[in-house]
Amino acid sequence: MLKREYKRLFYTICGLLMRINGWRYRRFFAPTAGCIKVQLGPGKRNYLAGWINVDANMFTAKCDVWADLRNPLPFRDGTVSALYSHHVVEHLEDVYAHFREVHRVLKPGGIFRIGGPNGDSAMKKFVEGDSAWFSDFPDSRKSLGGRLENFIFCRGEHLTVLTYSFLQEVASQAGFGELKLCLPVTETHFPEVIDAAVLALESEPTPDCPHTILVEGQKALA
Repeated sequence: MLKREYKRLFYTICGLLMRINGWRYRRFFAPTAGCIKVQLGPGKRNYLAGWINVDANMFTAKCDVWADLRNPLPFRDGTVSALYSHHVVEHLEDVYAHFREVHRVLKPGGIFRIGGPNGDSAMKKFVEGDSAWFSDFPDSRKSLGGRLENFIFCRGEHLTVLTYSFLQEVASQAGFGELKLCLPVTETHFPEVIDAAVLALESEPTPDCPHTILVEGQKALA
């Protein structure tokens, strides 16, 4: 995991270039017809063929569009059929603005699938005193509180705590209806859009109390 000072330097140097490139793609190259499926933040390993993969890291990640996800999404209004992100939104400074962008770019009836660290599960396991549920990433911690801090804040990389009720509130303010919780995480409420390649990226060592919260939602038809 890169140190925060290196990331700040990267965004300082490349921030304006990414903003311009995102605007350029949206204005001149973003598709507007057909079934357009977008993945945000594929990183090094999770590139999805047949999807438009968007990432800020053009050096070690594999992506189709180089753009900073803190900026407006590089797609035109009402053009995207499906949007997927896995462990991305917790890193964003303004999750409300991000969900408004998701709503903007989705077609009427378009769906999204978003996952991140499961705050509901973490608090449940903390109350139960189950330190084994937590990992040693990114730092080795012996105390239950330290392991909870690891999970929630990830050495300052995570900027928000994701729970179902909070995600429902954020999505509702963006214009979406009720969110659908994916449990187990390897299932989807929209199999006609969320294909096997997406589900293959999801895994869970404790399916009864998952480490990742996965929610799906749909933009209203009218």
